[in-house]
Amino acid sequence: MSPLLQFPLTSEQLVESTKNRLKQTVVVDEKGQIRGYANIYGLEVDKHCWLGNVIVSPAARGTGAAETLIRTMIAKAKDELEVQELHLVCHNVNTRGLLFYTKLGFKPYLVEKKTNHTGQTIAGIRMKLSVTEP
Repeated sequence: MSPLLQFPLTSEQLVESTKNRLKQTVVVDEKGQIRGYANIYGLEVDKHCWLGNVIVSPAARGTGAAETLIRTMIAKAKDELEVQELHLVCHNVNTRGLLFYTKLGFKPYLVEKKTNHTGQTIAGIRMKLSVTEP
């Protein structure tokens, strides 16, 4: 989600973290319950943008909600923002996320030192996906 946000997430944290974000998107289940959220930031027209604040409800994990959410964000980056690549940062503590993004075709290209909300050093793994390939 973000190394600077604290669990449990508060509405204040979410509002602050989504300022200047684009394409804020939720996925819901058949009962209308929110199962996931993501947004886009750092748009460089005709080049790339960044996937941000990916949150999937623990109850929705393993149900396909995350894949639906990310594929929707990929489509928005390609079709609505018309960029060539979608980038993201996934942290080393999120093994499940790293494997998931790799499964969807994202490729790691840089590892950088980050600090989380408690001051702990973590690795931010930058990944990217070409959205112009068929």
